[in-house]
Amino acid sequence: MAEGPSVCQRIVQVVFEYDTPRIVHIKNKKVGLINRVIQLGIIGYIIGWVFVHKKGYQDFGDIVSSVSTKLKGVAYPNRTDIGDLDRVWDIAGLVVPPQQRDGFFIMTNMIITPDQRTTTCAEGYKHSMFTGNCANFSSEVQTCEIQGWCPVEQQDNPPSPAVLENAKEFTVLLKNTISFPLFNFTKRNILDDYDPGYLKNCRFNNSDPVDKYCPIIKLDTMVKEANQDFTALAEQGGIIGISITWDCNLDYSSSHCLPKYSFTRLDKADSKVSPGYNFRYARYYRENGTDYRTLIKAYGIRFDVVVSGRAGKFNIIPLTMNIGSGLALLGVATILCDIVVLYLLKKRYFYQEKKYMMVDDDDDLKLFAKPKQPGKLSGKYEQLEEDQTINQHSNGSYGS
Repeated sequence: MAEGPSVCQRIVQVVFEYDTPRIVHIKNKKVGLINRVIQLGIIGYIIGWVFVHKKGYQDFGDIVSSVSTKLKGVAYPNRTDIGDLDRVWDIAGLVVPPQQRDGFFIMTNMIITPDQRTTTCAEGYKHSMFTGNCANFSSEVQTCEIQGWCPVEQQDNPPSPAVLENAKEFTVLLKNTISFPLFNFTKRNILDDYDPGYLKNCRFNNSDPVDKYCPIIKLDTMVKEANQDFTALAEQGGIIGISITWDCNLDYSSSHCLPKYSFTRLDKADSKVSPGYNFRYARYYRENGTDYRTLIKAYGIRFDVVVSGRAGKFNIIPLTMNIGSGLALLGVATILCDIVVLYLLKKRYFYQEKKYMMVDDDDDLKLFAKPKQPGKLSGKYEQLEEDQTINQHSNGSYGS
């Protein structure tokens, strides 16, 4: 019994085989329709998504940005039962610190502990070092005595409503300078064609086609744009994000490169543990040779400015790369139609026979030998014919 080819022979056969595409023209309306629909879908994707939406003909550069802020406003407390807090407050007292990177803080509520000095007093809640003695915290309660800044801060809730709720009328000037180093392009959000009179009087209004680019914004407007209530936010404090987005098409004039402002609350509004935003700071002074301080627990709103964006400009390299990728993607139509024709249609076995053809090296004589034609034999073909005739005579192949 003849043995089949060994494993090594099969490996050699596979290694030294070559596949080449064969063009088969199939006249089938169903397959033709599928092919055209897929091709149109791919072309639509290339034109609509790659080139129109994603601007595949452009090179893109990242943004480099700097931000500074300037606040203006004066606030007066909206209540009279606040003792030393009942005074006029301006930017110098409410903006702490006066300048900070990419943002600012505005104080809207506070707890003040005045005239603290270093001495001993009754402990309230972990304020300093224990002395080992007891002291009268109140007429009914004794606590451990401490050495520290006395009297200690009272652990009260912040005043409600907020002491400086009127700070919502304050305005901030956002000064943002951006550049796209790849294109050597620089611009500010304070546009060069602004009239000085307009810049003094304008206020940001997101629904106005002109004022939506005004860089002067009321604090109350920013909080409302973030879908928050300033009165509630001012009591415990919070964090508001200011997003400035630059999406610039540098194939057009630089006047079309404009900022877009949006606002959102960054901290969790309904947090039950340590809600809002607050911190403590002190103002020190000396009186009669003794150091004193006023301790302020400040509640307020921190505004963080985040700048993002990109710029695009025509470049032949991404254009050619995306065109080449699109042309290669058209090959998907052929692959999908082959799957339909060879594996899904009823006549798939017929199409498989037409699609695939096996060619063996041993068949080369059959492929290249010239067919015998009557009256045109020459060379070895004539000799072959004569030899066959002689053999037939010698064997008596012809009739008597």
